[in-house]
Amino acid sequence: MTVYRPELHVTAERGILEGPAGVFRIGSRENRLWHMFYQYRPTPDAPSRWGHEVSEDDAFNWLDCNDVIVPTGDETNIRAGSVTSAGDGVNLYFSSETPAGNTIQIAHVAHVDRLYDDLDADDADADDTDVSDAAERTGTAVDDTAGDTNFRSPCVVPAWDTEADRDQGHDGWLMLAVTGPVTDPKPVVLTSPDGRDWELQGPLEFNGETGITLDASLVAPRIVRLRDEVDGEIRDVLFITLERDGKDTAVYAVGRLRGNVFDITTPFTLLDYGHDFTRPRNTNYPLDETTAENRYERAYLLGFMTNTDRAGDPTLEPNWATEGWANALTLPRRATLQGGRLFQVPAPGLPDAVSATDRARMWAGLCEIPAGSQVTLEVLDGNNEPAAVITHNGEQLTLDRRDGSPATAPLHDDDEDNVTVIVDGCTLEVYAGGGSVVMSSRIWPEGGCNGIRSRATGEASISGEWRRGYPARF
Repeated sequence: MTVYRPELHVTAERGILEGPAGVFRIGSRENRLWHMFYQYRPTPDAPSRWGHEVSEDDAFNWLDCNDVIVPTGDETNIRAGSVTSAGDGVNLYFSSETPAGNTIQIAHVAHVDRLYDDLDADDADADDTDVSDAAERTGTAVDDTAGDTNFRSPCVVPAWDTEADRDQGHDGWLMLAVTGPVTDPKPVVLTSPDGRDWELQGPLEFNGETGITLDASLVAPRIVRLRDEVDGEIRDVLFITLERDGKDTAVYAVGRLRGNVFDITTPFTLLDYGHDFTRPRNTNYPLDETTAENRYERAYLLGFMTNTDRAGDPTLEPNWATEGWANALTLPRRATLQGGRLFQVPAPGLPDAVSATDRARMWAGLCEIPAGSQVTLEVLDGNNEPAAVITHNGEQLTLDRRDGSPATAPLHDDDEDNVTVIVDGCTLEVYAGGGSVVMSSRIWPEGGCNGIRSRATGEASISGEWRRGYPARF
């Protein structure tokens, strides 16, 4: 029996998941497919490759597919990248590592359906390291150029037809990537008219107050575009991962990318305040599936749940010894921009998805929390003892895993006093303030999660609460 493996979060069927590689969503609201590509190792000493899972209609019911890209020739690892629309199919941009260094390569899937034609979820004896023949490698996208070497970690999105008027739509492609040695990474910007031939624009530079120290720890740059709900302007949201002191931290800034210069309007701030969130990824989709009016209303993001940086040892997780897998991805999140601040909520369909699981638990509540009061939520283990405690006092959200290192997040006065908690295996996600604050952490409750107990103290009150996946009411 599995206790720690999530039912709604993506994990590697076996082996060590190393992060999201690329996400692609295709289809109408009534018939939508999510394609999740992730970097993983089938065994601790195996080279990295791209796995693939698919979910129909919502973003929670994942089925394992054959792997998509694996090392060939002198490649030592296949690392994360990006997935974009290309005619009737998709292009997969990935980092190819060899003894000589990294280059960015392209594989093309002519028809997206072929990615899961060989899906056989009922075959319990199937080898989950089988490789699909749907992806055809088409060559090198970015190699050493103009003194820059070791290109890796590509994020590819459509470029603007005209930067002066973003409502005119898109033409060509934009890439953010990293170059240079691992000890001195340098984010860069490239452009292409066709997604195949790329021109380096220069290193990613910043104009304005950054809010963080810009040192040699900036990796995994990602970008999305969102129309701010306050003033209607389309802005760029830039995500960067900081590799510092053995821990990865994901931050975002809001502004406008012009060439290789990012004009900052909202300085970098934490994307997730929990213990175990890093390396966020954006979701791409065919542009012809949206209209100009709603194209930038929202974006879908997800992150990597791990408690260390790339040098950590995931085999120390309790689930490795007992269940043979390590690390997980977050739930996909719907992100919007409001007054230069990013708001994140779970992707639609989560309550029904939780109800259909065997072990996942969800609690959501509308609260009133005056000064000096608080709402406390206890995640209970199999013995009905608290494995984690979430506290909302109106000004601060605290997530305490009972290990002596609670995580905290500030709350704004104008944020709603609401909280949503999802426990799925060894994953814990907390959303508060209408999505202004998110916290993602890993926990390992003894005997699994038996429920979430709530209470209000002082003058605080819980005016409405909803539960899913509960064997009993607390």
